[in-house]
Amino acid sequence: MSGTGDEAAGEFPAKPEGPEGLERPVGPECPDLPEYAERVLAVAELIPAGRVMTYGDVAEWLQGEEQPEGLPAKGGGGRRVGGPRQVGRVMALYGGAVPWWRVVRADGRLLPGSELRALGHYRDEGTPLRTAPHAAEDHIPRLDMRRARWDGRQDGGAEDEAEGGADAGAAP
Repeated sequence: MSGTGDEAAGEFPAKPEGPEGLERPVGPECPDLPEYAERVLAVAELIPAGRVMTYGDVAEWLQGEEQPEGLPAKGGGGRRVGGPRQVGRVMALYGGAVPWWRVVRADGRLLPGSELRALGHYRDEGTPLRTAPHAAEDHIPRLDMRRARWDGRQDGGAEDEAEGGADAGAAP
C-alpha cells in the first residue's frame, strides 16, 4: 500500500456531540452513519493491536476489489469515493468508536493534540516505536512505520514473514 499523498490529521473525539451538546452514538451500528464512514470504521476495527495503517492505506484498501468477510460492500460502482483526507475526516468525526490510534500519518508522527493518549495505547499494545529525533522539540517518539505498518493480510503481512513471525512487530 502506498500511503502516499497528503495525510489528514485531526482530533479524534471520544464521542462527537450532536445537537445541543448531547453525545450521539457513533460506530458501524449507527443507522445514520454515511456508508463511506461505515466502511472506514470497519477497516480501522480490522487493524490488529500493535499494528497501524496510514490514512492513505485505508483509502487504498477501500478501493481494492477484494473485501474481507464482514466488511461492508463497496459503493459507487468502483469509482474513487475517498482518499487520505476523506479517511482523516471520517476518523475525526466518528473515530472515537473504533481504535483511532491505529489509523495514522504516513510519517509516523503522532496525532497532534492526542500524542500522549495515543502513546499510551501504542505502549499497551506493543506497537513498534522509535525515539524522537534530537531536533524535535517535543521529544515524543514516532511510530516505526517499517515495522508497525499492517498491509491488511490476515497472516500478518510480508514484514512479519521476513522478520520471523508474529512477534516481529512487538516493541523491544
